[in-house]
Amino acid sequence: MLKEVCAGAAVAAGVLIATLLGGTAQAADMSCQGKNFVFFPGGSEGDSFASIVYNGAALAAQQTGCHVEYVWSDWNPELIVQQFSQAIGRSPTGIAVMGHPGDAALDPLIDRARKQGILVTTQNVDLPKAEEKYKGQGFGYVGAKNYSAGENLGDAAVKTCGLKQGDTAFVWGLLGQEARGLRTKGVIDAFKKSGVDVKYLEIADNINKDAAQGIPIFASFMAANPSIKAVVTDHGALTAMLPSYLKAAGKKPGEVCGTGFDLSAATSQGIKDGYITAVLDQQPFLQGYLSIIQLYLTSKFGFAGMDIDTGAAIIDKSNIDAVAPLTTDAIR
Repeated sequence: MLKEVCAGAAVAAGVLIATLLGGTAQAADMSCQGKNFVFFPGGSEGDSFASIVYNGAALAAQQTGCHVEYVWSDWNPELIVQQFSQAIGRSPTGIAVMGHPGDAALDPLIDRARKQGILVTTQNVDLPKAEEKYKGQGFGYVGAKNYSAGENLGDAAVKTCGLKQGDTAFVWGLLGQEARGLRTKGVIDAFKKSGVDVKYLEIADNINKDAAQGIPIFASFMAANPSIKAVVTDHGALTAMLPSYLKAAGKKPGEVCGTGFDLSAATSQGIKDGYITAVLDQQPFLQGYLSIIQLYLTSKFGFAGMDIDTGAAIIDKSNIDAVAPLTTDAIR
């Protein structure tokens, strides 16, 4: 499924790794032999977003030769904490963890890991306190800056959906998660700044794990709120389901302006078909790829943590054709 194709920073990192692994007359062993990493793709195996994160990590593991164990968490913060604690008990060289539980829940475990000599870095949701404390020891972050990403999508939705003061938008998000919820808060704040009324619904745990279970909930919510003109699904897998959600609600393409986060083959097709107007792509492939590169570079050469914002691109009908072929292979 993986191709010898990467985007942006992954290409540069791949060149660096190829150069290092090629060796020089002065270089000693550049291999990753004997190093074991644990990586958290975030969701369930087969999840549209988590699969892209996994593909990025798998390519980095292939290129470096590092051994990587993958731990799937159903996007459940409590499960991530439990699995992270268990991973520490296996004494790997390093762990790349999703930051959804937040600093308060994860930092004590990160402290324990570092005392045991285990490297830690994070992706998708940042842990600013842990990063500040351990950045010099390789603690980095690869992912969107969640509040600004939400705000950027909210602003884009106002513009592309033609929303005016007094219009109503439906935000389906994760305010209940302190760290991850910052993106939802950014969307809502952007709408309120423009005078758009917000109808909010928290994504339930079962839908967070399996977006298809949200079809009847979405249809019911839309029926109860007929004034809704735009929808934001603050979740990659839910965004991929937006065409199905809108069809179940009896909406034709463009009748309700659909927006959300991240690309997938289904999302790409939804943009082309008119059910999805715009998404903010946080390039999850890079979140997997560069997190493994981070662990490799720190464990091998002592590099400090990198902080890389991957969430700057708004994708719509004007530019979807440039990236659509890569969605088929779960790279974009």
